Amino acid sequence: MVMGAYKFFKYPKSEQSMNDKTIYRVCLGVAILFAVILLPFLTSADEGQSVVKYESGFYYTVEKGDTLWEISDRFFRSPLLWPDLWSENKQIKNPHRIWPGERISLFHHIGEKSLPTEEMQEKVIPKKEGAYYYYAGIDAVGFVRQVPLKPWGSIFKVVDNKTIISQGDRVFIWQAEDGSLSVGEKYTVFRTLKPSRDKKKGGNFGIQHYLTGIVEVIESNPGFALARVIQSFRAIEINDLVAPFEKRSSKIPLTDSMKGLYGKIIVSEEHEVDFGDYSIAFIDKGDEDGVRPGQLYHLFEQETSIDPKTNLEVSLTPLDFGSMLVLFTEKAAATVLIIQSDKSVYPGAKFRSPLQ
Repeated sequence: MVMGAYKFFKYPKSEQSMNDKTIYRVCLGVAILFAVILLPFLTSADEGQSVVKYESGFYYTVEKGDTLWEISDRFFRSPLLWPDLWSENKQIKNPHRIWPGERISLFHHIGEKSLPTEEMQEKVIPKKEGAYYYYAGIDAVGFVRQVPLKPWGSIFKVVDNKTIISQGDRVFIWQAEDGSLSVGEKYTVFRTLKPSRDKKKGGNFGIQHYLTGIVEVIESNPGFALARVIQSFRAIEINDLVAPFEKRSSKIPLTDSMKGLYGKIIVSEEHEVDFGDYSIAFIDKGDEDGVRPGQLYHLFEQETSIDPKTNLEVSLTPLDFGSMLVLFTEKAAATVLIIQSDKSVYPGAKFRSPLQ
């Protein structure tokens, strides 16, 4: 739920910090639709899974001297909305007394998703932290990088010769010559896709790594291992590769965007011709360009027209039509989540830094 959503359509006060403005702009994109999607999984609850409730949204950690009145004024441009803020934070017993380190929900969304039973334990969130975006499906999101991830093995057979490999199935994995698959260890299942070409500069942007699931090794033998699929993001296939699983944080701290940065969408994760809200995509800017997780950038279009006086082509004012949040980065590319878009997004769509 969003408190006083209509208030998001006004810009923050000029004296607010850049960090507050960044938080505000992210909240703006989300508030337009009154919901946050964080369910990239297309699977239903199978055996070994449990349907659990999840929470996503934007949060603020109380600092010394803060009041609900001031927080409401800072993020919603109206101190009079503090009762709404209080009602959405049931843990606050006395609205006139909030304590440094206490987490305040500015926006949240409650839903359900399937998780392996062993992952149902409650995650403890440190109290002293800034505003962040929560994305529960972060482990399923792929990336683009110049040098492909080194595989530790590849799936070559599924027990019972099933046509579709999904959660709970057992698979055999060839071990790479210089890798050892250990019993009890988890491995990310992935495949690499054809590099995306950079038509303007030549060469390519990098190799897309498409994540399909997670397996846990239950038996190791010379040359091969037997593993169980504990999570399936998409259809797992024979010849899919495996590499050690590294748990990512679902919390993406919000941070200031690079100033004056322009770039474009390379492709969506699923290679759609056009896509939109809550889609995952890759952009042509990365670590070397100053792009960092938690930054917000705006999608825009800029039309041209012929000046009747000079008969020359003139570029019109750029018009923003959407927002995207950086989830994580590689050297020359980054993975983003389309937060909000007024029209279809497409490969080659341009983006820029938020206007100051």
